[in-house]
Amino acid sequence: MAQCETCGNDYDKAFQVTLGGKTHTYDSFECAIHALAPTCANCGTRIVGHGMENKGTFYCCDHCAEHKGVKGLRDRVN
Repeated sequence: MAQCETCGNDYDKAFQVTLGGKTHTYDSFECAIHALAPTCANCGTRIVGHGMENKGTFYCCDHCAEHKGVKGLRDRVN
């Protein structure tokens, strides 16, 4: 069995994720998201979908980016 890096659970169905050349072990997607997903610079939510990025800063949506003064980002093409 392998131990989850986030919660410490020792689980026979744990899995590994490699990010930036480093391998991490988790017992659930929830724990992996908590540890690895970026957070929105405005509202703090974990960005599980595509999100948006401007100069290395992540936002969950264009509304949050605009709230921080970032203009021109769009969630979808019109």
